[in-house]
Amino acid sequence: MQADEMQDRFSIQFLARDLSLSAFIASHPQVILVEIAQAKGSTPREAGAFMLVADTAIWGTIGGGQFEYMAIDNARAMLAGGGERVMDIPLGPEIGQCCGGRTQLAFTPMTQAVADALEARMRDELEHRPSVFLFGSGHVGQALARALAPLPFAVTVVETRAEALEDLPADTETHLTAMPEAFVEKIPSGGAAIILTHDHALDFLIAERALTRTDLAYVGMIGSATKRATFAGWLKREGSDETILTRLVLPIGGSLVKDKRPAVIAAMVASELLQTLLTAGQREPSKRPMPTA
Repeated sequence: MQADEMQDRFSIQFLARDLSLSAFIASHPQVILVEIAQAKGSTPREAGAFMLVADTAIWGTIGGGQFEYMAIDNARAMLAGGGERVMDIPLGPEIGQCCGGRTQLAFTPMTQAVADALEARMRDELEHRPSVFLFGSGHVGQALARALAPLPFAVTVVETRAEALEDLPADTETHLTAMPEAFVEKIPSGGAAIILTHDHALDFLIAERALTRTDLAYVGMIGSATKRATFAGWLKREGSDETILTRLVLPIGGSLVKDKRPAVIAAMVASELLQTLLTAGQREPSKRPMPTA
């Protein structure tokens, strides 16, 4: 493939990145749904992943590379009256990739029934995202909210200061309250509590309530080994069960990377959340078959 042709395809791919699925379908009269029907071995994406292909734009991705280019070419051949409904592609040297697995792709012309099924699938996935509650929206809280925005989490920020809730990502749910600790009970089971307020006493109060909930997958607090020891002493003075401290992640983001800039801490915490929330009872993308055209 020539370099200019590859650049053209990249340009086409990013044309539609800011459109919603429904807006993309509405703006393109002819669209092919490309879905990974089966994935065996090492593959760029899992079964159920999909993309939409129109004559001049695409929406989504099934993994990129030559594998995706082949899918785009076949989808556009279908739009022109040819192409195949199913492709079985080995991801090896014969196509210039080295994943080593094998994928079966299904190609379905867009209909209202297919569009409705895709919208229902995406609503279902949104409703079942793990919840992440950020208690505090200072420098690290703001950076973490931005880092989590494109990830498959439902993010809520709880703050005592109105100005700290400004300029957060659009999809972030926010709550201004004088008693942030009361929101611990609102975290859905399997979710995460991340504690990074401007007040250590408030941090400890929120953390104690969160740690008594054994159904939360992650409870983390910003701080250091010294803060952990101080919190342990606080629990003892309050007559609380000190063993709950074993479930507290502190410092959040780990200690291997010494860079403490907010964006760096946020990236490390986002990694911890992905590993914790998306591996314990991980919900895979829906594999419901699409209606046939």
